[in-house]
Formats: sequence, C-alpha cells, structure tokens
Amino acid sequence: MRHVSLMFFVKTEIILVRYGEIALKGKETRKRFENSLVTNMRNALNSKKLSFKIQKERGRIYVYTKQIKETIHVLKKVFGITSMSPVFETETNMDLISDLAVKVSKKFLTKKSTFAVRVKRTGNHNFSSQDVAIRVGKDIADATKAGVNLTKPDFELFIEIRDTKSFIFVEKIRGTGGMPLGTQGTVLVLVDSPQSILSAWYLMRRGCRTIFLTTDEMLLKSLGSFTNNWFAKTDIFLNDNQTNLYENMEKIAKSKNCDAIVTGHSFSNTIEENISKIKIFTKNITLPVLHPLIAMEKNEIDEKCKTIGINL
Repeated sequence: MRHVSLMFFVKTEIILVRYGEIALKGKETRKRFENSLVTNMRNALNSKKLSFKIQKERGRIYVYTKQIKETIHVLKKVFGITSMSPVFETETNMDLISDLAVKVSKKFLTKKSTFAVRVKRTGNHNFSSQDVAIRVGKDIADATKAGVNLTKPDFELFIEIRDTKSFIFVEKIRGTGGMPLGTQGTVLVLVDSPQSILSAWYLMRRGCRTIFLTTDEMLLKSLGSFTNNWFAKTDIFLNDNQTNLYENMEKIAKSKNCDAIVTGHSFSNTIEENISKIKIFTKNITLPVLHPLIAMEKNEIDEKCKTIGINL
C-alpha cells in the first residue's frame, strides 16, 4: 500500500488512540490501567506544553488538539499505546459516513488509483460492516473514478463505527506498545554501560517504574536524556565506589521498595566471563535479578539502542 499521511493533506483535530494488552484485563484492573495510561499521556503532553483534551471510553482514547503532528510525536513514546490515527468524526448515519468518506478520499485518489474500504463496527445498528463497505466503496468509485482493489490497493480508507459515533482515517501510526509505565512494580537498574540502559527500556515497556544506579559519572547525561526522551521522571543515583556497589544497590532498592534489580548482562561477548559476573552478582544480591539482554546479540542490542535513542 502506498503510504499517505492524513496530517499533511487534510485538517483534523482528533487523534484516536488504541491500546492492546490492557483490554484483556479484568474490569477493575483494566480501569486502573486505562487511568494510568491517560495520566501518563497527560504528563507527557503537558511536559511539551501542548494544548489538548482527552476523553476515554472502553477500548479507545480520544485526544482533541490542533497540534496533531506534535502530539503524535509525543504519544509515540508513551508506553501502552499500540497505535494511533488522526481521524474525522461524524454521526453513525450511512449518508453522513459516506459523504465524509468521499470528501477524504478525493484528497488522495485519481482515476489511475485503486482503493479499499476497511470497516470495523461496535454496537447495535440496522446495517452490517459489509453494508457500509459496499455503500461507501460505490460512492467513492462514482466520485473519483478510481478502481477497487481489496488485495493491494494504492489507498486504504478505514471506517470505525462505535455506537453513535463514527470515525474515518487513512493511517495507523505505530506506538511503543506494552503496558502503561508505573503499573507493574518498581525495579532498580544498574547502568554500567550505555547498552544497559536498554535493559531499563524493556522493563519500562512492561510497565515497571525504574530507578537508576550508575557506576560512571559520564553516563549521567545519557540517563538524563533517556528519561526525558521517554517521559520517565525518576531517581538517578551515582555509585563511584565499586567496593560498596552491592551494598549500595541493596540499600537503594530497599528504600525505594524495589521488587527486583536489573542488569545489562548479555552473552554477546565472552560467555564464560559473563556467566562468572552473573554468578558473583547473584551471590551478593538478595533480591531477584533480571537480565533482559541475556539472549541478544551485540549487533541486535546496538541496533535497538539506536532505534530508541540511546547514544552508544
């Protein structure tokens, strides 16, 4: 499918935000996680001084803003969001849906283009998703003279019908996914290299609040940049006395009610040497010790660091 961006062609002031795993939780847990996600979104957007309003319903969150591009840039780094779309909203009425769909499609289609209409529906209506797709598809084809191609279209138009409201959009922008930050306990992350910051990212993506302890003053700037970039306000401690490292880790972990300690150990270099380090580490620490990078290759670790903005 040819990539198109609604932000640069037509004007909208609504972003539809989707989440994944949260929807699988029980009622009370889901509600708590949804509220945490909304709070994290607000904190991130406020930190960038953006103007917005958030509304929440089961399965979806709506962000109303005139700063669509800037807001999406921020939301892409909020843990728990799987995807988002700039959308147009209308009433759930076949004529209104089709009229809006035609107006949007005209911005992208020519006689030489092909398109497909994808419809998703929630609620009780006197029509099916297929009814909507057939009606809208016919109206778009009549208005633009473009051809229909359901397998490999040049352009896809998405219609999401949710009870009395319907939304039309042309792109799904991927988020970071995972769970909302702060919903899954607290961990202390030992940062002794830039790559070990990646360990923290993986735990953050699973919803853990992270506390940092670094053994290198040169890494403080990298940690500050990382936490700001991922909207994770937290404590960062410096331990420049290696002889008291394990003692200080235990002390900090206890004071911050940490559930585990996280390292950047991996088998990407000398396996025997790293196994020895892990044995010593585990022997001197009473809390559970997690090694998120243990099975990753060096080039895989380095590439992921670059992707999420960790300077090596």
